[in-house]
Amino acid sequence: MSLVFQYGSNMWSKRLNSPCRLNDGAERVDIACTVNKFELVFDIWSKTNCCAAADIVPGSGRNIWGVLYKIPEHLIDRHKSGCQKSLDEIEGECTNYQRVTIDLKLPNGSRKNGVWTYIGKDRRKGIQTRCVYVKHIMCGLRENNVPEDYVEYVKRQIISNNPGLESQINKL
Repeated sequence: MSLVFQYGSNMWSKRLNSPCRLNDGAERVDIACTVNKFELVFDIWSKTNCCAAADIVPGSGRNIWGVLYKIPEHLIDRHKSGCQKSLDEIEGECTNYQRVTIDLKLPNGSRKNGVWTYIGKDRRKGIQTRCVYVKHIMCGLRENNVPEDYVEYVKRQIISNNPGLESQINKL
C-alpha cells in the first residue's frame, strides 16, 4: 500500500472509488495539507472532463488541503494494474501530470513525508474549467470537512479561472 495525496476532483471518494476508476480500491486515511506552499490553479487540459483540471504550482501561495489515501501499488502504477484502471492512467501520468513525492501535515500536527501526488507537467494558459468538474472538488472538500477558509480559497481560484461560474460556485 502507498500513501497518495489528492487535492483535486479525486478528493471526493465517490469519484475516486467509482467502478470506472479505482472501484473501491482507495482507503481514506485523513485530510492533510502540504508542508510547502503552492498555488491551486486550473492549467491542465483534461480530455476526460473537457476542461481545465486542478494543479498545484510550487513556490508561492499557501498550504494546499486534500485527502490522504492508502492505495495498493497495483492500482497506482499503469504497468501493474492489468485490466483495472490505474491512478497513473486516471491522472494522465507522463502526459498531463507527473507523479512526485510531497511532504504533508495532518490535522493532529503529525507529518507524512514522501507521499505520492500528481503535479502538472503540460501546463497551458487560457483554458477554463467547467462546473461539472469543479463540483467534484467541492463535494470532496465538503465530504472531508476541509477548513472553511480553504474552501473559500478554492472557490476564488475557480472563479478566477472561469468568472462565468461565479453564481454557481457561490451556491456550493
